Amino acid sequence: MATVLASPRALAQMKMDDMPNMDSMPGMDMGGHTGHDMGTMAQGAVTLPEGQPLRELPLLANEAGRPDLFKARLTASPATARFAEGQDTPILAYNGTSPGPLIEAFEGDRVEITFANRIDGEASTIHWHGMPVPADQDGNPMDPVAAGTERVYAFDLPEGSAGTYWYHPHPHGRTAEQVYRGLAGAFVVKAKADPVPAEYGDTVLVFTDLRLAADGSMPANSMSDLMNGRVGDHVLVNGQKNPRLAVAKGAKRRLRLYNATNARFLKLAFDGAPMTIIGTDGGQLAAPVAADEILLSPGERIELVVAFDNPGPITLYTLDYDRGWMGTGRPADAGLTLLTVDVSQETGEAMPPIPARLRPIAPLAAPALSRRLVLTETMAMNVTGMEMGFLINGKAFDMGRVDIVGKAGETELWEIVNRADMDHPFHVHGTQFQVIEHERDGKVSKPPFLAWKDTVNVARGETLRLLLRQERPGRRMYHCHILEHEQLGMMGVLDVTA
Repeated sequence: MATVLASPRALAQMKMDDMPNMDSMPGMDMGGHTGHDMGTMAQGAVTLPEGQPLRELPLLANEAGRPDLFKARLTASPATARFAEGQDTPILAYNGTSPGPLIEAFEGDRVEITFANRIDGEASTIHWHGMPVPADQDGNPMDPVAAGTERVYAFDLPEGSAGTYWYHPHPHGRTAEQVYRGLAGAFVVKAKADPVPAEYGDTVLVFTDLRLAADGSMPANSMSDLMNGRVGDHVLVNGQKNPRLAVAKGAKRRLRLYNATNARFLKLAFDGAPMTIIGTDGGQLAAPVAADEILLSPGERIELVVAFDNPGPITLYTLDYDRGWMGTGRPADAGLTLLTVDVSQETGEAMPPIPARLRPIAPLAAPALSRRLVLTETMAMNVTGMEMGFLINGKAFDMGRVDIVGKAGETELWEIVNRADMDHPFHVHGTQFQVIEHERDGKVSKPPFLAWKDTVNVARGETLRLLLRQERPGRRMYHCHILEHEQLGMMGVLDVTA
């Protein structure tokens, strides 16, 4: 078993009798950072039903009695789900469902959500991932909600904040477990004037993955999970395996895709239906961009318009993506069918075209200062086994230490250097940033479009540069969004001063 040490270094301690043969772990010779064995992992022995109609996520009811206020209650508690025939799986759920209820609010709304933690013996929080909320409302690990208690999260949604956000726990040392056990949900902030035609609909697709033991229970994280991040045996969409969606021929559908997994990278394509990107984490692009495939690292979201012009089943499926893997047992990433769209023979109502312009995005100003963050992993032998950690600038997370001091309203250039053996999705709390440059093997490239992001993949061997500006004072987190890596040290504290 691997356990997290209580020291500030937050390293994983692994007993040698649980370690795979070191000869089978290329790149794990303690002295090099070469590629790793890319063996495949068999799918889980438990069979899940497929082909059920795609379920819409239940809407969180607004209990407010007046406009411009969204008031509701979210409770995190144990529940059961039936993923496989005849087996009940113990999970964690928000208001009894996993993924949790869909929250829909509008720019300009006041949000007041009472959170009740009913998880036995565990603190929790709700982190409003990507949302422009005050630091004391962000659900940071410094603000735990003890088991059996409640708190109110209250914040305003400013004009221009429409986007595809989500919510999940962020308690110190328990985030990864609470998320893979079921705690995650979608939060859509809608614009009061949306240029995307209403005829396209607005369909939320939350991707999670699931690992089940033969008795239907969820096994705890293994040593491999701590090294690589937990990757389940089944990818689910809104809690279902390969559900089906019926549309008319000629339909255009607006889809919001969420990667709410702990550590799975999703390289996606539609078979026979063209995709157009209209938005990323923090909202719409300036103009639509055609795409043949997309990559969603853990924590990322994307908005698409997909045109279903040809009859017959159209599948959303996965392509292979080499994100780096320690040891054997790399998951089989390619060829998984996540969603089947049944396009009718009959043509539906005529659809308006995608608007040529969506919204203005102003580039951030020239930075007042630069920062360099280097991502590494560390392994060391001692008398009891092997210590492993994931570090930023050579340090593991310490909740009592401030790593960076910034100033509200000041633009900064952050250079994220990945010297580790695998990709790391990088997330900053409290703001949206703009990626301006990638550098790998001496080659510099620009992103294909300007966008607002709060999570971005930093490939191994890559240096990524981004501009960001924090508008609100307080302490914020920045971290890898492979949740096991975050827990094992790859996180820091940013203190934004007024």
